[in-house]
Amino acid sequence: MEAVDTSFWVILAQIMMINIVLSGDNAVVIAMASRALPPRQQKQAILFGSLGAIVLRVILTFFAVMLLELPYLKAIGAVLLLWIGIKMLLPEDDEDELDAHSNMWAAIKTIIVADFIMSLDNVLGVAAAAKGSLLLLIIGLAISIPLIIYGSTLILKLMNRYPIVVTAGGAVLGWVAGEMAISDPAVNPLMHGDTEMLHTAAPVLGMLLVVAGGKWLARSSGTKAQREAGVAEMDAPCAPEEDAPPPGYHWVTRRWRTLPDGTRDYAAYHGEESYRVLVPVSSHVHSNTLSERYTLH
Repeated sequence: MEAVDTSFWVILAQIMMINIVLSGDNAVVIAMASRALPPRQQKQAILFGSLGAIVLRVILTFFAVMLLELPYLKAIGAVLLLWIGIKMLLPEDDEDELDAHSNMWAAIKTIIVADFIMSLDNVLGVAAAAKGSLLLLIIGLAISIPLIIYGSTLILKLMNRYPIVVTAGGAVLGWVAGEMAISDPAVNPLMHGDTEMLHTAAPVLGMLLVVAGGKWLARSSGTKAQREAGVAEMDAPCAPEEDAPPPGYHWVTRRWRTLPDGTRDYAAYHGEESYRVLVPVSSHVHSNTLSERYTLH
């Protein structure tokens, strides 16, 4: 009985270690996919995305061995993972509040798809460590839930504080994509010569593709946005010239004063932030000493 108990805890410890190591990549995906959402949607995306990923892991556990033998599956998954990594490095557009709900579900879908791709190898390691024990398998999956949720929350905080972590997260996805592509059953026979060097070079190449591709696309989109803004500014109608003041006078723009209750004068409620008055030129010096509510033209 003691031997059984000892082996149970040893295997459980192995599963915990596997989950700790392998859940890091998944936590990076979840954090990167949800970083552009408002705080409330971030928590929902992390929760629902993690739960969806766990459900997929349960399903994959029963089909992992068969799926891993399918040719080109991991290669296709690697390409998708490269695109997800590049897309997550692009600057996020400012969205209206009405779009927050749809953006949250888009983030959840990204999380589930990326986790599905990355979990093909992960679930096989956990299933092998469980040695056919359904109880240990269930415990292993249960352990992975808090690891992924809290891990992604921690990484998300780091991304918000240190933007370089976003680039590092994209590099991790590129590395995993390179490892997946080189381990595909259909790719292995095509390799000749020093396979060890290729197994090292492929993850590095994937990492460079994601980081360089993401930076280049981000720069290109920024340049395009600046050009469009410049064209829009050129097409904008010119403001009408001010009426010439009478001799001996100049225009002074005065902002509406704030009332004691914190509101503004009546005209401010009609969208007017200021009004103009004619002031004699002799009062020019005096007007410059007034509060910042006055602006000379």
